[in-house]
Amino acid sequence: MALVLTEEQRLLQDTAKDFLANNAPVAALRKLRDEKDPLGYAPDLWQKMVEMGWTSIILPESYGGLEFGFQGLGVVLEESGRTLAASPLFASAVVGASAILLGGNEEQKQTLLPSVASGELTLALALEESPHHRPTQISTTATAQGDSFVLNGSKCFVLDGHSADQLIVVARSSGGERDSSGLTLLLVERDAHGVSCQRTILMDSRNAADIQFDNVTVPAANVIGQVDQGWEVLQPVLDRGRVAIAAEMMGVALEAFERTTAYLKEREQFGQLIGSFQALQHRQAHIQSEIELCRSVLLQALSTVDDAPRELPLLASLAKTKLNELVKLVTNEAVQMHGGIGVTDDLDIGFFLKRARVAMQIFGDTGYHKDRYATLCGY
Repeated sequence: MALVLTEEQRLLQDTAKDFLANNAPVAALRKLRDEKDPLGYAPDLWQKMVEMGWTSIILPESYGGLEFGFQGLGVVLEESGRTLAASPLFASAVVGASAILLGGNEEQKQTLLPSVASGELTLALALEESPHHRPTQISTTATAQGDSFVLNGSKCFVLDGHSADQLIVVARSSGGERDSSGLTLLLVERDAHGVSCQRTILMDSRNAADIQFDNVTVPAANVIGQVDQGWEVLQPVLDRGRVAIAAEMMGVALEAFERTTAYLKEREQFGQLIGSFQALQHRQAHIQSEIELCRSVLLQALSTVDDAPRELPLLASLAKTKLNELVKLVTNEAVQMHGGIGVTDDLDIGFFLKRARVAMQIFGDTGYHKDRYATLCGY
């Protein structure tokens, strides 16, 4: 597995860097927050991302994709983390598209994936039901009724769920509340009868939704994968999402680190640049070493998605754990080294800390993945 980027991947990264710096700086997120934008992202920016081909990166050419691989997607997400660009790219083109790609039948793939690639369709995964990530703890029910299913239950923390065209709902069709068996994935129109959606604005000014399902009728043709065997699809989808969000967190950490380093070179205290203080130099040097370690872990995890999917569960949990720890360390230190102004709204550095805290919770926090990694290793 290559732990360096190819020339094509570097070119993609440079293109993404320039595009996002010009079209989606942190100031754009601040504007969305201040104006209380009802969508939570700029439609014109999203359309430009689609035109750049970012929604097609991981999809096969036969379904309208570029088939550029997950490592290519990783560099785009890393750059989006640097500018905190708000868009449905992660929820739709990564998580949603992966669910269809890995679990959908041929008709679903031919119908849905080209629409995701063209930006005509956005998807969101409706999974969580509690404040913490518990992917098998599902009480939302899918009851068979003729050639349909009837959905009842509620979901929380549905990323970009308020704006998605369709929801991929994880429901229990059999088994106990915590069993991995008995789960079924169903494709549901967000505006279907019986679906009520309430947007929640997260601390990082991004979007999630609380969604209620009240006797929602879903055709059996909308099942993704096999009835009662949704976990077989859900697990690799979540692992892909974990690696993808880890790539974004790398961008958040890098930008926070670089902004802090620049600040240390210009801020004076006691008649000296604070960057000359050895204690602060040691702290930044420690962060630099952690960044390089995490970069290797992330590159291996990204390449594993395409090259060695059987190893993905272990690498996904490793990457999510290490990037959770890194982004927490970097953003904490960034605010500390900026001093009191670091916690005010005058500087952008606080936006990075807030995004870090939310991203750390997506698809499992540090404790969840340390436990999972140990379990996978046989402990």
